[in-house]
Amino acid sequence: MLIGRINRRMKRGHAAMALAIVALPLVWLDAPAAFAQAIMRTPNLNIAPRTPTINPNVAPRVDLNVAGRTNVVTGVDRTPSRVNLAPTTPRTTARVNPNATMPVARYSPNLYPSCDAADRDSGGECSGKTADSGGGKGTSKGGGGKSAKKGKGGGGGAGSTLASTNRRIYPNQIVAELDGALSDTQADELARRHGLVRIESQNFPLIGATIGLFRITDNRPVDVVRREFAAAAGVRDVQFNFRYWLQQQKTSEGDPAQYAVTKLRLPQAHKLAHGMNVTVAVIDSGIDARHPELANTIADSFDALSSKDGPHVHGTGIAGAIAAHAKLMGSAPEARILAIRAFAPSSSGAESSSYIIVKSLNYAVLHGAQIVNMSFAGPKDPLIERGIIATAERGVLMIAAAGNAGPKSPPLYPAANPNVIAVSGTDSQDRLFPASNRGVHIALAAPGTDVFLPAPDGKYQMTSGTSFSAAYVSGIAALMLERNPALKPNDVRAILEKTARDLGAPGRDELFGAGQADAFAAVTAAGAAAVPMAAAPPKPADAAGGNDVSVSRAMNDTAASLSSEKPAVGGGNQPAAQ
Repeated sequence: MLIGRINRRMKRGHAAMALAIVALPLVWLDAPAAFAQAIMRTPNLNIAPRTPTINPNVAPRVDLNVAGRTNVVTGVDRTPSRVNLAPTTPRTTARVNPNATMPVARYSPNLYPSCDAADRDSGGECSGKTADSGGGKGTSKGGGGKSAKKGKGGGGGAGSTLASTNRRIYPNQIVAELDGALSDTQADELARRHGLVRIESQNFPLIGATIGLFRITDNRPVDVVRREFAAAAGVRDVQFNFRYWLQQQKTSEGDPAQYAVTKLRLPQAHKLAHGMNVTVAVIDSGIDARHPELANTIADSFDALSSKDGPHVHGTGIAGAIAAHAKLMGSAPEARILAIRAFAPSSSGAESSSYIIVKSLNYAVLHGAQIVNMSFAGPKDPLIERGIIATAERGVLMIAAAGNAGPKSPPLYPAANPNVIAVSGTDSQDRLFPASNRGVHIALAAPGTDVFLPAPDGKYQMTSGTSFSAAYVSGIAALMLERNPALKPNDVRAILEKTARDLGAPGRDELFGAGQADAFAAVTAAGAAAVPMAAAPPKPADAAGGNDVSVSRAMNDTAASLSSEKPAVGGGNQPAAQ
């Protein structure tokens, strides 16, 4: 019995052992199966780097020269779309000109190409490769004619961040207001200590300041020099020496038909006035005083450039639009012209600078100008803005060309200054001159397309530009002042706008302002204006003689000289016009 129980236990043990031997492979296979599942969750794959490879030979999709464009970088790899990746926060990188010292995205790239208005040709297209700048904000303060500053050297305002390579400024020059107590020797020593040479300096009674023109001798960036010099004792303010261009588009021989005479109704206006005893300063290029159309018209001449250049086509044409009186008819044939040469010829036309223009404006006011014609354009300039404010405070009327930079241009100066009457151009069909600037600052329009005017050496020219539109209006203003010498600049502006013939859309617009000037209506209204009638303004004590004599009877051709100044040297005052 006992032996039988032992046998049965042994049989059960053998069966259990057999079962264990059979199950052992199954247990071994089960463990690796779980581990293999874990491996399959993160397969060992060859994944390309997260930074995409860029072919350097492929041109970028975005034009790097377009101001204001932005490149949105998401920070996400270019992976297949089936992979669901969480988006990251976008980064915005502005495209800027690496040579500029401020962002260029001031104007919409769809409205304003990436070049300065002054760098455009007469049709408004970019003529050079420059960065846009902040010349749009000046720092002039009204009333006292003093420059507003944030500490020293603030006179440049937003315009002070222009790159030294910008065509809107002279790259090797600065203009500074000096302590009036400094002698020439002290000013020269001050300049030498700062790596500068004083080209010339002068006290300008118009703005109550001594202004110096300096040249940089060591090729340092203009903005760096400006900031350093502004911190020097004896220096009150420093700015760039900006460029200004005459606003003439083309010149050619042509038919002498003067449609402008009819459009402006000059024959009717001349039955009432001829501009007698009214002095118009023409800040421009050289004028041919010997031209038959200008005989006995130039009352005084001043060369702000101290140049040896002869008469120039632009200045002669401007004087002719105002006072021609032989074969042609200017708008004020008996006005006296104060000829101020501020623009010198260059390969592209004629140009001037901040210093020379304020020097010319100072001379014009101190020598009895009642009207100042400014047929040039450029950026907003703190120094010239200061001179314009002071000129307006003296009761002198200022008229300027709107500019030939085209419809995409921002306002140009001095026309955009509220103290100045801005004039756009029209053609024989009363259409806007295509290259004419537009804007809310435009006061009125006048003929400026294919007008027939005198040229140097007794010749004539067919020419176009808002320059000549402004000159015609300056002559009409002279007729008004002869008719009523008591008119103030604001009175003249109001009458010119009120009597203008509406063009384009009804009412005031940005193309023609109040409309095309009407000389006859303006002179008639000036005579009936409800202002006290008074004698013509007395001649300033320091003015050149002959200011109370009609140009049809006598003239004083003696040119006034400028005292206590060095002659301008080095091409810094040499121009390039449109």
